[in-house]
Amino acid sequence: MPDRNRQILLVETPKGKLGPEHFRLAEAPMPTPKPGEVLARVRYISLDAANRAWMQGATYRSAVEAGSVMAGGALAEIVASDSPALVPGDLVFADTGWQDYAALPAKRAVKLPQLEPLTHLLSVYGVAGLTAYVGLLRVGRPQPGETVAVSAAAGSVGSLVGQIAKIKGCRVVGIAGGAEKCAWLTGTLGFDAAVDYKTGTLAKRLKEAAPDGIDVYFDNVGGDVLEACLFQMNLRGRIACCGAVSQYDGAPQPHGPRGVPGLLVVKRLTMQGFIVMDYESERAAATAELKSWVDAGKLKVQEDIIDGLENTPAALIGLLAGENRGKRMVRVG
Repeated sequence: MPDRNRQILLVETPKGKLGPEHFRLAEAPMPTPKPGEVLARVRYISLDAANRAWMQGATYRSAVEAGSVMAGGALAEIVASDSPALVPGDLVFADTGWQDYAALPAKRAVKLPQLEPLTHLLSVYGVAGLTAYVGLLRVGRPQPGETVAVSAAAGSVGSLVGQIAKIKGCRVVGIAGGAEKCAWLTGTLGFDAAVDYKTGTLAKRLKEAAPDGIDVYFDNVGGDVLEACLFQMNLRGRIACCGAVSQYDGAPQPHGPRGVPGLLVVKRLTMQGFIVMDYESERAAATAELKSWVDAGKLKVQEDIIDGLENTPAALIGLLAGENRGKRMVRVG
């Protein structure tokens, strides 16, 4: 085991767009676990748009302060333990931060099954898959024959939401950036239609893609896309609010959708935000069903793996710019 621990520090809280200058690769002594803690070796770091939101202030977790190790969830392997709940060799998901090794309370590490490929534990069987599953099925509550629309549809969560909606017998419209991503959605993933938000008038394109309106909208971006979808919602439609990536990374004038109160009343819409941790009790059942779909070839898993801890900042910056297709993660070692 090395005697030094590489870490990525957030050296400055960004005021505008996130850039490489906001991070620094540093070294620190190897952490020593305290009573009740474990020492975990980070294997794969999960990259999510929420990483950027944590720099702006407290959300469902405390803000990431300048000068600290950048926060982030990871798939890690236990190398030392002072807890009977975990032993060396166990795989866990934990908020380790961006570093090679982390010491943390055992109760904050979720033990994971041993399966291959390991990366699926961060994608389809991890936060992305569970978020898609509970957000669509528990919050959106789609019924066979309904139209489901999802934004950031080529991303880690959106690509799974659309496929699960198809499995449940829905018509699916994906909203993504660029012709290549849209073609991938309709070709490889089987979406019924895809709308490129970068071309033409979004409201017009949405009406063409969903001529009978939208029954369930899974929102990952907020802003103008949410506004356009709100006006296309059918009576008693459901909106599952998962994220607002359009507001995270230095948007010049972040704003919410216009006309929300009136539309909610007139169309009797249900609009609900959710956090996947609220559904922790469903993890085992959700994972089992997701795995059955993957094994049957009904659910395709797309992963975007970047090598090297030192490349984590650039990988997050690229994710915020929409470079990735499917779940982006960093292989640490």
